[in-house]
Amino acid sequence: MLNGKTILVTGGTGSFGHHFVDYVLQHYEPKKIIIYSRDEYKQFVMQTQYMEYKKILRFFIGDVRDEDRLKMAMNGVDYVIHAAALKQVPACEYNPMEAIKTNINGATNVINAALSTGVKKVVALSTDKAVNPINLYGGTKLVSDKLFCAANAYGGVEGTRFAVVRYGNVAGSRGSVIPLFKKLMEQGAKELPITDFRMTRFWISLEQGVELVIKALEEARGGETFISKIPSFTITDLAEAMYPGIPKKEVGIREGEKLHEIMVTREDSMHTYEYEKHFIIYPHYDWWRDRDLIPGGKLVAPEFEYSSGTNTEWLSVEELREHLKTDLDEH
Repeated sequence: MLNGKTILVTGGTGSFGHHFVDYVLQHYEPKKIIIYSRDEYKQFVMQTQYMEYKKILRFFIGDVRDEDRLKMAMNGVDYVIHAAALKQVPACEYNPMEAIKTNINGATNVINAALSTGVKKVVALSTDKAVNPINLYGGTKLVSDKLFCAANAYGGVEGTRFAVVRYGNVAGSRGSVIPLFKKLMEQGAKELPITDFRMTRFWISLEQGVELVIKALEEARGGETFISKIPSFTITDLAEAMYPGIPKKEVGIREGEKLHEIMVTREDSMHTYEYEKHFIIYPHYDWWRDRDLIPGGKLVAPEFEYSSGTNTEWLSVEELREHLKTDLDEH
C-alpha cells in the first residue's frame, strides 16, 4: 500500500524512524519519505547513511510545536507517522511545560496540519505509560492518544483517518535498561542495580513495532488503538541473560516508574478485540457507530487486562539471550 506514496515521519531520526525507513525501503517502493525533526546533526548523520536513496528521502528541519512548518512539510503527503515526543520520564517531570508543548500541543498541531493538507492517514505512536499514568510523560501521552482518536470526528466521511499504536519500551532503544546495563558493565560495575526484583516488562523489537504501524496504516478505519501481543520477561532474568552470575542489588522504584507495564485496562476490555497477533481497542464515540469493525477479531473477556505481570507468554533466560542476539542486530 506504500508503493508510490509519500510518507512523513515526525521525530524520524530516532530508533523507530531509522528502522521504519529500512523496512519501507526493503518492502515497498515509496515515492518519497520525509524525515521531519529538529536536530540538524542527526539529520546530517542519517542523510549520509542513506546516500543511495537521496532521490527518495527528504529531510525537513522543523518542530512539531510549529504548525505552519508542519503544514508546509505535509503538503502532498499521503501518510504521517507521528513519532516525535519528549520521552524521558525524569526530564518531563522536571520540565513539565516543555513536555506539554511537545507531546500535547505538538499532537494538536500534527492533527490540524494533517486535516488542512488532506493527509489520508495518521498513525501516532503511544506508550504503555499512557495507560493509568502515574507520571507527567504518561499523562501527556494519554491526552495525545485521546486527541488523535477524537480527531476522526473532524475528518468527515472521506477525510483524514487517525489511529494509535501502543507499545512499551523497545528492546535496546535509547532509555531502555539494556544500554544502561551495558554502560555500567563497561564502566567496571561489579553488580547491576534492579529497582525491584518483581519488575516485569514486555519485549518488543523494532521490527514488530514497525510491522504494527504498517498494519494500522493498512487497516485502520479511524480511532482504533493497536497493541501487539508480545511476551513478558522479568528484569532479573534480563540481567542474568546479559551477564550470567552477575550480582544484583535492589535499589527501589524510581519516581514515576511502574512495577508492571499495562497495555489494556479492565475498563477498556468492553471495547477491546483480540486478533491473531494483536489487540485493538475501538473508540467509544457516537461517530464510530457507523463504522465497521476490522474482521477477524473476538471481544475479550469482561475485565480482561493485558499486563506484563499477568501475561500468558514469558521469555526464559535462554530465550532472552537469543532475542538479545537477533533483535538487537536491528540497531
